[in-house]
Amino acid sequence: MLKLKINQHLLECGTDEAGRGCLAGPVTAAAVILPDNFQHPFLTDSKQLSEKKRLQLKVIIEQEAICYKVVHVMMDEIDKINILNASLLGMHRAIEGLSQPPEFIAIDGNRFKPYGKIPYECVIKGDGKYLHIAAASILAKTYRDEYMTELHEKFPQYNWKQNKGYPTKAHREAIRTHGSTMFHRKSFKLLPEQLELDLKIAASTINKKV
Repeated sequence: MLKLKINQHLLECGTDEAGRGCLAGPVTAAAVILPDNFQHPFLTDSKQLSEKKRLQLKVIIEQEAICYKVVHVMMDEIDKINILNASLLGMHRAIEGLSQPPEFIAIDGNRFKPYGKIPYECVIKGDGKYLHIAAASILAKTYRDEYMTELHEKFPQYNWKQNKGYPTKAHREAIRTHGSTMFHRKSFKLLPEQLELDLKIAASTINKKV
């Protein structure tokens, strides 16, 4: 059973993101404040749940949370400030969008930038340890999946309905065949050849210096 939160006597939000490793689409962040009496036996890390379970829990979280906010950080910002900063920015925007400001922030992972003067704690694999982080992971995942499924209708050749923008072999082959779209992250290595070329250039540079 996951713990409710880190500080039992503070109004505490959990925050998480989804889509950091994707080649296309936004990175999506969520922040959630759950009531002190919240419990659910199946709520855990979104990656451990089926799509059906995630959607069921999404409804429960939205109904029972004190407040929540989900935001997308789009591809142009990701390309401009890099994916880590975009993820942290998304979390900040989600926290900012809460109808009640938290007194403490619990973050999934090991990286965060201070949000104002609110104290915080990073928790590695926190979405499998705390209910509010797990709830944030589920909202971030379901909202992003819904966004990519809608994009699939416009660009079915990339099969985003299934791969959600992640770098599957079929997704990369579609990029090779059809090129990239405005929804692809231009700062990412969309094709393996790009990575191989970068490695060769790096190796050549090192050899010259030696």
